This record gives sequence, structure tokens and C-alpha cells, in this order.
Amino acid sequence: MKYFIGNWKMFGIPRSIKIIDRINNFSNRDKKNNKKYKAIIAPPHTLLQDFSRKFKNKKVSICAQNCFEKDRFGAYTGSVSAFMIKKIGINYVIIGHSENRAYGENDSIIKEKIFTALKNNLNIIFCIGEDKNQKRKKLTLKVLKKQITKVLKRNYNLKKIIIAYEPVWSIGTGKIPKPAELQKILILLKKFLKSHFKTRYNFKILYGGSVDSKNIDNFKLMKELDGFLIGGASKSSKKFIDIIKKFYK
Repeated sequence: MKYFIGNWKMFGIPRSIKIIDRINNFSNRDKKNNKKYKAIIAPPHTLLQDFSRKFKNKKVSICAQNCFEKDRFGAYTGSVSAFMIKKIGINYVIIGHSENRAYGENDSIIKEKIFTALKNNLNIIFCIGEDKNQKRKKLTLKVLKKQITKVLKRNYNLKKIIIAYEPVWSIGTGKIPKPAELQKILILLKKFLKSHFKTRYNFKILYGGSVDSKNIDNFKLMKELDGFLIGGASKSSKKFIDIIKKFYK
């Protein structure tokens, strides 16, 4: 099963539901491949409740872009907890995105968020990635391992956690890792995860960063890759669908 997850970021109004409608209709028609992948869209919090009702039990699932680290309710103006997200029918949440890290989310906060998200039975898309300077210094694996071990515990339900490798230097730049380089990272990461968490479970790892229909062919042969976290291209049903079509062509 491959995941195609669209992160809309700060985009979308109620009529943007048409974008997801088209993706859902395409998946319904795609009898040949639709059991091979899962399409998930993450709109902003303002649209979550309406969209989750509309797409309940549909081919496309709805995902939250983030959650607050404290559970349930509290005096945290502007924040939305994992408990609140779950109560409106959402089953997925993105945590640890580099854009949120850039605004102050550290490992301690991310650890709390993952704990409360799991407590509320949410599936987590946990983002990790190195910046340009760390890549230049050949610290990629060291950075990724640290980001993982600082926030995940061995007693967590690891099957509820999907890891999204998003190199910070790739997001929104049009640059992607070389296929051989990415494949090596995926292989080493999966080996490390099994060893560190003492499990036979084969962790799901996605790639995110400037994914589009023009470069999707670069990822086709990577059996270690379990899908994609897609940014800008997910705001267009045509572009999102083209990515899926070309991946399975």
C-alpha cells in the first residue's frame, strides 16, 4: 500500500472541497490501482469538520495538519488538541513538519504532540529531515536518527506512525535527492528503525519535498518507499491525480 498525502498548508476555503471530490471520484474509477494506494488530504483546521463529514467512509481520507501538545481542553488560545481533532472524525495528523519546527517546535514539543495524538488513537505522519547545511556536512543520517529517538518510544504503537522524510532543502525548491542517494537513506533508516525499536515491523516511510508529476518517475523503483507527502501539487486535483497516474503508468 502506497500513501499519497496532500498537505494544503495555509490554503483552502469551503468550495475547495471540489478538489477532493475530483480526487475521490478518480480513485473510485481507478479500479486497476485504487487498492494499491491510499489518498489523504490535509486541509487547514477551518475545513476539517465539514470535509471529514463529506468524506467519511470514502476513498479519500482527511488529515489534520497539526495538533497542540496538551490534551483535551485548556486556556490555549488558537490551539486545537488531538482530542478535538479525533472527536470530529479525523484519523490522521501531521506532526513535526519543518515549517512548524522553523517557528519554534522543538523535539520536546513534538514528543508531547505524538504522545497525545497516540492517546487519542490518531494515525501520525511524523516529519523528519535535514537542512542544507547538515546535508553539506554529511550529517543526514545522524540528524534523522536524533529526530526519531528524541520523540518516539519503544512502547508506542509504532503501527500508528508513518514517517515522512522531508529534506528541508528540498521543500518548495524544485530540488529532489538523487534516486541512489534517497534509496540509500531509506534502506539505512528502515534498518535503524528495526534495530533501535527491537521490532520486526516494517516502518512506513514516505518522501516529501517538491514532488510533482514531472519527477515522480524517479521514485517508481524504490521498493523501500511507501508513498509521498505532497505540498503544492496537492492543491490542484489535476496535478495530484497526474502524480498517481504517472506513478502507476
